[in-house]
Amino acid sequence: MRVWKCGRYALELDRPLVMGILNVTPDSFSDGGEHEGPLEALAWASRMCEQGADIIDVGGESTRPGSVEVTVAEELARTRPVIARLVTDAPPVVVSIDTRNAEVAVACIEAGADIVNDISGFRDDAMVRIAADSDAGVVIMHMLGEPGTMQDAPRYDDVVDEVRGYLDGQAIRLVRAGIAEERIAIDPGIGFGKTLEHNLELLRSLPALAQLGFPLVVGASRKRFIGEITGEQHARERVGGSVAAALWAAAQGADVLRVHDVAATVQALRVTDRLAGE
Repeated sequence: MRVWKCGRYALELDRPLVMGILNVTPDSFSDGGEHEGPLEALAWASRMCEQGADIIDVGGESTRPGSVEVTVAEELARTRPVIARLVTDAPPVVVSIDTRNAEVAVACIEAGADIVNDISGFRDDAMVRIAADSDAGVVIMHMLGEPGTMQDAPRYDDVVDEVRGYLDGQAIRLVRAGIAEERIAIDPGIGFGKTLEHNLELLRSLPALAQLGFPLVVGASRKRFIGEITGEQHARERVGGSVAAALWAAAQGADVLRVHDVAATVQALRVTDRLAGE
């Protein structure tokens, strides 16, 4: 059986895992300000665990298109106390830190985080060193440019080939730095420097990414491309489209689904499993 090794846990990949999004930010594109305080964040994380989340992904910096960077001190103040409380006070669950800052990553690993989910794809040598010095699982994500400018007319000659090549190259880089292959997962970065057509092409080509051999993470939840397809302008009203994208991704080889709507996603996965006779 395939396993993704993440800190305290060895996650079996015999079914799609659900990664619940916990944004402790005032300005995230979908749920900014809803779980900003530690008590609110802990309560929502516990609720997602009850709904069936396998992983809780904590983020302290909005990386929506056009977002402005926050200071490391601010990001740490938002995330570290929440992670520490999740590890000690919440139901047992794998905890992930969603960050591109090395100082935040190391502090949150020390607080108990099992996964470092880096939207910048471990471009920073310091992030690579921190991962190599820990036993945390890592998620290498593809992003074109930076959050503030990534949606300014993104262009590719071949989006699937370029994203696949980047993820493969960064995975090789991490292995050479001493990070075991069993700890590495990859994410094509749906919505991060991609147009509607880029996103659709990547989602249709997930099997080609899965062939790289690493656990495949897909986060399409409530993204703009779903609104472009459906005409729904409000992110929190894109639940149906998000679940459809999650089911598609799972059917195409995704191992981890990063979602806002845990209950709806888990319910849909259970029904499709039963229909498949599993």
